[in-house]
Amino acid sequence: MRKTLLALTATSAVAAFTATGAFADAPRQEAMDTSSITSGTYATDPAHSLVGWRLDHLGFNDYFGIFGDAAGTLVLDTENLENSTVDVTVPISSVTVASEGLRDHLLRAGTDGAAPDFFGPSPEPARFVSTMVHPTGETSAHIMGNLTFNGQTHPVTIEAELAGMGTNMMSQKETVGFHGTTTITRSQWGMGWGTQFGLGDEVELDITVAFEKQ
Repeated sequence: MRKTLLALTATSAVAAFTATGAFADAPRQEAMDTSSITSGTYATDPAHSLVGWRLDHLGFNDYFGIFGDAAGTLVLDTENLENSTVDVTVPISSVTVASEGLRDHLLRAGTDGAAPDFFGPSPEPARFVSTMVHPTGETSAHIMGNLTFNGQTHPVTIEAELAGMGTNMMSQKETVGFHGTTTITRSQWGMGWGTQFGLGDEVELDITVAFEKQ
């Protein structure tokens, strides 16, 4: 039903813009000039890098949360983007949600020695290591790699888009920023608690990372 409503809303919006000629009058977005970006090794700015997550809450609504302090490196080859690599680690213990009670549940130990429902009290960080970068446009790429989480490793593809670049006025370092999205099936990483009564198995990840030249 939600998809139907979104589709109807989008259709109505397109019709309205077309009827008023707004599309013709709207300014075209300038192509991003990437010529200033240089090859080399970049490190994340952990204070401004995070991973948002979203999953279905029992079929009623979606719930959101974030992981912060993402740390790692980008080795960028501007001449041959296929040779670029990404290696980023995200501390699962940094999970942030609106409900303190839910956060306690996410980090709660299992009962009587059983496995925890979710992350547990001392979760290992998640780590993504790229295996291939496939450019899909002037400022976009598919980044294929392996995600290690909850003691298991499985392949993941991130749809990445360059968000911005320049000199960071605070650190005075050459900086590039990226936005990425992907969807994982959490039970594939051994975390399927709640799926039996309708808690979503698919988790949408919304990634935003700033990398500073080293």
